[in-house]
Amino acid sequence: MHAQSRIPKLRDTTFDSALLWFSEMQYGKLLFHPEDDPADIITIADGERTFSDSEVQELRFLLDELDENLGHDKVIEAAYPIFMAAFGEHLDD
Repeated sequence: MHAQSRIPKLRDTTFDSALLWFSEMQYGKLLFHPEDDPADIITIADGERTFSDSEVQELRFLLDELDENLGHDKVIEAAYPIFMAAFGEHLDD
């Protein structure tokens, strides 16, 4: 029996889809910085890895797809407002 992935689906590799994907990751309490390896992310409360091996593979694939199609700087740019909101900083439009 396969456990269902907690990783949101990436609809396509546009900037808007990346922004939505990072937002969905935050909503699921799974957000991490895209420059970090998902295998290294731990849950502070219990010290356990946040992502399963299959989720790590899925995340690496999705981030590679975004990097290839958008470019690294645009991936970071898409993640930025989601991180700022998660930290309580609201950006002006």
